Amino acid sequence: MIHDEIGGALKRWILSSGAAPGASAAIAAYRNGRWHEALAVAGTHTRDDSRAVTVDTLYDLASLTKPMVAALVARLVERRELAWDATLGEVLPVLRGTESETAPLALLASHRAGLVAHLRLGAAVEGPPADVWPWLARCASARRDDCAGPLPPEGFPPLYSDLGYMLLGQAASQVSGLQLDALLEREVCAPLGLEVGSARALERRLGQRFAERVAPTEVVAARGGELTGVVHDDNAWELVGRGLAGHAGAFGTSRGVLAFAEAMLDALAGRRPDWLPAGAARELTRERPGGSLLMGFDGKAATGSSAGARFGARAFGHLGFTGTSVWCDPEQSIAVVLLTNRVSPSRDNIIIRSVRPDAHGELFGLAAGLHLNE
Repeated sequence: MIHDEIGGALKRWILSSGAAPGASAAIAAYRNGRWHEALAVAGTHTRDDSRAVTVDTLYDLASLTKPMVAALVARLVERRELAWDATLGEVLPVLRGTESETAPLALLASHRAGLVAHLRLGAAVEGPPADVWPWLARCASARRDDCAGPLPPEGFPPLYSDLGYMLLGQAASQVSGLQLDALLEREVCAPLGLEVGSARALERRLGQRFAERVAPTEVVAARGGELTGVVHDDNAWELVGRGLAGHAGAFGTSRGVLAFAEAMLDALAGRRPDWLPAGAARELTRERPGGSLLMGFDGKAATGSSAGARFGARAFGHLGFTGTSVWCDPEQSIAVVLLTNRVSPSRDNIIIRSVRPDAHGELFGLAAGLHLNE
């Protein structure tokens, strides 16, 4: 019955509203020493593709990539392969002389390095480019006009930006000697058993089944039409092609993202020291000055949060441009994942912004009662 209720919520908030052609949701609550979970789906791959969404449907996670990259960096920090207070110029000497040379990785990860909100790298062809460093140097030099001068200890006022995560991902890749998608597999996906990975990683794992299982995103004439099995984000596509960038490039199921959310809540509660110690998890999710942006995650804003009314003040999560979201409540031990391809067929459809809070609220309520339904 709980699966029918989740499916009903998806039909009500996502399908009936026109927010997206299909959706997959997964919810969990930790009660009596274990996780209680449920998931359900609704709708079709696209409005023109009548294949039903299933629990195995893979979605372009977009910026849900960021918290996973932050977690893998946290594991590198725990092993002292990196340090949050290491500067970009120390880790990537080729970027010395840029505006972000002295920016600690922590400020890049928490959107407080003073970088602009967006920058089109702009080769308009699938990457990676022959020489990635000029692209990254542009990112590292893209300081906002109102953020001149030396970096304050707590950083500049926060402004959400992909650029810091492009740089953070490159830093992690450089010190590990691995491509970022291989590093994500080693540090996050394999230890947690996640159905998550770059297009390249999932193609290797699933073969042709990857293309069959993935939900298309936008119709983009400049990129040949409907985007299926390739990252929607243009900068990620141009920077890494079918690989993983620090800010985007991961695909996954709602079940896979839920397992990551559970692992974060477990880590905060001290239940996953084998994967991430509680102190390391707290560093990612602790409150920071100037706004709700945390490190790899967003906190719940006092007003207008997409998390909805039922998540507590200490909730943390993230949104993805393609219509994806994850929210975790450490006080009530509840996690909610909602995946859609709201950009199909066009990113101009922004209905999901208005329905997300209520959808998250209803899914939270269903999660709160999970243990009573088993």
